[in-house]
Amino acid sequence: MSPKQFRKWRKTLGLKQGDAAEQLGLNKRMIQYYEKGERDGKPVKIPKYIRLACYALKHDVQDFDGDHVVKRGGH
Repeated sequence: MSPKQFRKWRKTLGLKQGDAAEQLGLNKRMIQYYEKGERDGKPVKIPKYIRLACYALKHDVQDFDGDHVVKRGGH
């Protein structure tokens, strides 16, 4: 997932940077680094667990207990 794709994911879901941070369990600054693709002039790669979380949120998955998927709205 490139920085451009990450930003597109966030905007497609209608999330502000702070909202995306909350949904992903990150702070807003990390969202900004991921969207910029760098931190203090050094490249920042979006970790696999964040990419997978983005996929889950895009498909309305809010939680997973090991057996069951909890979707937005509790279903």
